[in-house]
Amino acid sequence: MATVLRAKTAGFCMGVGLALRKLDQALKEHRARSSGRLVMLGPIIHNPQVMNTYMQQGVVLAHSLDAVQPGDTVIIRAHGVPREDEARLLDLGAHVLDATCPKVKQAQLAIDEATRQGTSLYLFGEAEHPEVQGLVSYANGPCLVFGSLKELKEKQTFKDTHNVVLAAQTTQEREEFEAIKKTLAEGHSLSVLETICDATRRRQQEALMISQQAEAMIVVGGKTSGNTRRLADVAESCGIAVWHIEVPEELPLEALKPYGFIGLTAGASTPRSIIDAVQESLKTL
Repeated sequence: MATVLRAKTAGFCMGVGLALRKLDQALKEHRARSSGRLVMLGPIIHNPQVMNTYMQQGVVLAHSLDAVQPGDTVIIRAHGVPREDEARLLDLGAHVLDATCPKVKQAQLAIDEATRQGTSLYLFGEAEHPEVQGLVSYANGPCLVFGSLKELKEKQTFKDTHNVVLAAQTTQEREEFEAIKKTLAEGHSLSVLETICDATRRRQQEALMISQQAEAMIVVGGKTSGNTRRLADVAESCGIAVWHIEVPEELPLEALKPYGFIGLTAGASTPRSIIDAVQESLKTL
């Protein structure tokens, strides 16, 4: 039987739990009211199984503002939205419920404050990620988005600007951020916003610790979840076999048979029930 070392930090983070509690309350009130639609503007969290559960209960998923109708109750996802989208929702006659993670909201407001004089912003994150798109909208000056130190060095930087602000997507890797900070400090007067969430740091540290002990690692979570992908990256950096799965049925049980010590962690949007099911399947090896 395989020994499974499960990360204590695996599963919902504070921001995800808060967003889902707000959606649960909104769904309860919507059922009592029986009028209008309850709409998520983009997936409230990056987990398709959770999303399917809510959609089966009648919650509508809108991928753009064009799908919002007057009178809709619209819940803003945990990743947040661009501030112009929030303003337009009110113009459309929607009732807005903000489920943005407090850490993300704090980052948005910090960027707004730090760039009030038009200061240039360097933002470490995934350009296409909804959280990053929201963060960029709070910059009051030029903004350069990059996904790594290597990409930053390859891009055209603000060479004519001495004073710049550095911030990061809340789920980015701390070590990479520190290297970026050091590089930018060499040529700029740098203001640093510490926007990486502590929960992200703890998850990555624990994933690293487990990966240094295990022979293989299972990372559970949505394939579109940035923080889950980075947990897999951390594990792979240790040179062990790593599988990123969403549900127990995706476990490569035959490939895992040779391993006696398997690590298990999960992203911040992964329900405990799915993590438990994966662990039970691993115990059968």
